[in-house]
Amino acid sequence: MTRTRGGMLLLAYFAFISLGLPDGLLGVGWPSISEEFGVPRETVGLLLTVGTVGYLTSSVAAGFTIARLGVGRLLAGSTALCAISLAAYAASPVLAVMVAFALVLGLGGGAIDSGLNAYAAAAFGPRHMNWLHAFFGLGVAIGPLIMTTALSAGLSWRWGYGVVAGAQALLAGAFVVTVNRWAVHRPANGDLPAPPAVPIRATLVIPAVWLGALAFGVYVAVEVAAGLWAYTLLTEGRGISDAVAGVCVSGYWACLFLGRVVQGIVAERVGSGQVLWASLAGMAGGAVLVALPAPGWVAALGLGIIGFSAAPVFPLMTLMTADRVGEAHADRTIGVQLGASALGGALLPGLVGILISRVDVEALGPSLVVMSLLLMLLYAASSRRRAGDSTIETPAVQT
Repeated sequence: MTRTRGGMLLLAYFAFISLGLPDGLLGVGWPSISEEFGVPRETVGLLLTVGTVGYLTSSVAAGFTIARLGVGRLLAGSTALCAISLAAYAASPVLAVMVAFALVLGLGGGAIDSGLNAYAAAAFGPRHMNWLHAFFGLGVAIGPLIMTTALSAGLSWRWGYGVVAGAQALLAGAFVVTVNRWAVHRPANGDLPAPPAVPIRATLVIPAVWLGALAFGVYVAVEVAAGLWAYTLLTEGRGISDAVAGVCVSGYWACLFLGRVVQGIVAERVGSGQVLWASLAGMAGGAVLVALPAPGWVAALGLGIIGFSAAPVFPLMTLMTADRVGEAHADRTIGVQLGASALGGALLPGLVGILISRVDVEALGPSLVVMSLLLMLLYAASSRRRAGDSTIETPAVQT
């Protein structure tokens, strides 16, 4: 049993790495993609939005799908969808094909994310949950290296997506081989926690719910926009070579990974609140460095600071949700926050892209500064609960 559990844990880590790879490809590959297809740079927002629609849809439906198919079959099928979608990216004759398969890629990615988290929560506990998300960041960090290697070798951006499609196909095969083992540690339905017996309206009227949701949306927007447009800033705005810029973008995502590993340990010792505020301040400081009209290495340093500082923000804000809204409303609020984070990551980086295209590539730095400061304000506002907003437990609804 221990050997089986260890094998599943190892496969889950590889799965989270693989889940992050496509996200890291787009930032480095998009300038080549947009040039080949003859579309404006801000069109990337369409890809992100369509993918987000698929992700949100499958994330919500995953619970029902797991009940019918089981975790193993869900992971195998969803990973196969991702492999097919990435292969279609590599073979796309026009952007419209990529947009269509962005929906399929989002559907597969959302189901994988939900399925792996559901299994990990039951089988591995919170420690491995945090490390799994750190390995997602590692996958995002590897993605730019794959695309940069392909472009530096004189190959098309399509090779980057082709390589990752092959990795996803291998992972799908691993899920097929182990399909029955993923059911071993799943809890019985009777062991699952009951939903909170409070009216939905009681949750929705709490200001901290919506302020926190906005904070999540802005946070993910900073994380995605920095990774997506940094390559363009460094190459076109700061005169850094393509190869070095690709490594810098990969370094940004690597700092996100390292920050989750290191600061998760620090938070246990000094407290989540202190680490969270220090991280928010670090994000703003890094954004200022990116915005300064300075040599490219200063912007690269700022990106690294943003990545390392941003690392614990998402998990710590999630962890402290109950402190802001109360235990009875925490589960629903977390769902709202995750939805807002996906929308923020899809919409706001696209708006930054419009600024870059219509104004100047140097608009990235000021945009990151504004969003980082807004994030601090939103988090502060969401943490200042009015008496009674979340401390009064709502009585259960009589049926």
